[in-house]
Amino acid sequence: MKVIITGATGMVGEGVLLECLENAEVKKVLMINRKPSPIKHAKLEELIVPDFMKLENYKDSLSGYDGCFYCAGISSIGMSEEKYTYITYDTTMHFAKVLVSVNPNLVFNFVSGGHTDSSEKGRIMWARVKGKTENDLRRLPFKAVYNFRPGFMKPFKGQKNVKSIFKVIIPIIPIFFPKASLTMEQVGQAMINAVTKGYSKHVLEISDIKQLSGIKFK
Repeated sequence: MKVIITGATGMVGEGVLLECLENAEVKKVLMINRKPSPIKHAKLEELIVPDFMKLENYKDSLSGYDGCFYCAGISSIGMSEEKYTYITYDTTMHFAKVLVSVNPNLVFNFVSGGHTDSSEKGRIMWARVKGKTENDLRRLPFKAVYNFRPGFMKPFKGQKNVKSIFKVIIPIIPIFFPKASLTMEQVGQAMINAVTKGYSKHVLEISDIKQLSGIKFK
């Protein structure tokens, strides 16, 4: 299969990308970035799109794909609701609408977050915005949309885009909080399986991601 990945210059996107490059089911990866990535691979192509709100200018490069792993995102810390909404909701929805116009049979996987507010009415700003994004993505006419809500993710071996704080707590979190922990390999494999096998739920919590990845857990 052929997939599109965004956010490959961040931790989640880079980890998912590395899993795709190692996975035999993935034959081609189109990495859509705002800035160039140093990662090179025989089945990897890169498309530089400085402004995702102008993705329609690149339609000719977007057809023929089976899945999109939308891993681009940003922390809400210190950000106004207006700006966070523009980046998390407006930009994601515009990207998805352009993509579905070219690939209606595509499976769209969106990296959301734990405790996202599906009601869109809670007091936590980022959770409301993520919830609205999840809900409205589901209304687009893709083959399927899956919203991934991972917890702590152990980075892929050799990952470069890992925050310093994660490097400190990596050995600790899986031991004390195994049910709140995933590996990037699990997240990447689950995204691939969402395209090739599908899943019974469209909002995937940590236990769902582990199950879909094919790895048994206690």
